[in-house]
Amino acid sequence: MISITGVSKSFGRKTAVANLTLEIPPGQIFALLGPNGAGKTTTIKMIAGLLRPDAGQVRVCGFDVDKDHLRAKEVTAYVPDEPFLYDKLTGREFLDFIGRMYKFNGSALKGEIDRWTSTFDMGAFIDDLTESYSHGMKQRLAISAALIHRPKVLMLDEPLVGLDPVTARLVKEVFREQARAGVTLLMSTHILSIAQEVAEQVSILMDGHVVAQGSCKEICSRGEGGGTLEEAFFRIIGESTPAPKP
Repeated sequence: MISITGVSKSFGRKTAVANLTLEIPPGQIFALLGPNGAGKTTTIKMIAGLLRPDAGQVRVCGFDVDKDHLRAKEVTAYVPDEPFLYDKLTGREFLDFIGRMYKFNGSALKGEIDRWTSTFDMGAFIDDLTESYSHGMKQRLAISAALIHRPKVLMLDEPLVGLDPVTARLVKEVFREQARAGVTLLMSTHILSIAQEVAEQVSILMDGHVVAQGSCKEICSRGEGGGTLEEAFFRIIGESTPAPKP
């Protein structure tokens, strides 16, 4: 699970995250929403241990990300919006490399590589150099690499941007399967329809502050008309935007 208590982070005079508190239990898909600069990526990077908060505490599966960072990293995985791959490795070599970093080897690692190659239908290109991959191929490989060590917490920044409908549907189903297996998933996305479709809980950030938080049903109830997450999002953002000074 993910536990964030009173976390703040600033860059110079810019407050990226202000006194954020979140509790995300095992088996839940949680979405962070908000306009550019709202603090979504900063929040995820603090949970992943890539940024240190100025105040507050971040814990994953009971481990303090700052004080026990190695144990925290053992149980987490992070897929950024632009995953880095080694161009001169094949997809299979890349998965093998990542698995060995997490001390997987032998038949256990081979089994995981075969599993995700099959799950993401990568058989036709898994032995090609990753420099030849399309965006969708790279995203499938990056998510596979994140799952190769069987993390308990998976964080993803814009995981479905640029994916074709077939790949997007496949990725969403993998997310649901992971959640059913007890994995905590935290995703940041600008695609509100995706968040409404797969997330159980959402938090809307604006200028580093939480302006709305709750289940998708609760958030959608703040919209108009059809009660979609998109309608509620723009209404909430509008309510939270200060009126321009005359």
